[in-house]
Amino acid sequence: MPGENVIERDAYLLAGPTASGKSAIAAELAREMGARILSADSMLVYRGMDIGTAKPPRSEIEEFGMGGVDVVTPAEEFSSGAWLRAAYDWVRGVPPDVPIVIVGGTGLYFSALLRGLDRRWETPPPEYPVIKIDRAVVRERIAARLDDMFLAGLEAEKRRLHEEYPVWSRTAALAIGYREGDDRNKIFVRTCQLAKRQDTWFRHQATPIYVEPAVDAVRRCWRERGPWKVRFML
Repeated sequence: MPGENVIERDAYLLAGPTASGKSAIAAELAREMGARILSADSMLVYRGMDIGTAKPPRSEIEEFGMGGVDVVTPAEEFSSGAWLRAAYDWVRGVPPDVPIVIVGGTGLYFSALLRGLDRRWETPPPEYPVIKIDRAVVRERIAARLDDMFLAGLEAEKRRLHEEYPVWSRTAALAIGYREGDDRNKIFVRTCQLAKRQDTWFRHQATPIYVEPAVDAVRRCWRERGPWKVRFML
């Protein structure tokens, strides 16, 4: 039986590299299901880092009662353990009859939910759906998204955040696009490298159920393979 600091819930999972379309797919399916969404993205946790992290619009965050978003400021450290605690606090407010969708690109967060943080864990890696998409397509999407970010005011957002928070935490400083002097090409290269690292993680640290980047494909996978048993723990 779950302990006092453990909440067991069924959840529908979707992972994938940045710019793979996973968030839009998850939002459409969550809307169909009347579900709440938990973000498994290590950079969406930072308040004010909106444009450069491709954070969903405020209307969508509110529509889905989204967890894992705007948890700390860029001046604060964050970790997988901190995310687990935030996820636990969030799920306590989700009624038992409301479905949960967990979507993101931070593989360690999925691993933490499904197997815990103990690195001595030796059974096969957890199995869950991962978007499979050609890297050339991802690069095209990253380029297009970058154009949109700059048009939306990424440079102004970066300046404002550095004025408000002169000293950033080590983890926030890892965010792509927010370093002083970063130009579009540097951001593009680093984002492509991130997508490659994410893809490698899911291949080696999970047992991926690869799905096409399409709503119908993910819906079919969820119906056939889901939901997944998730343990939210303090």
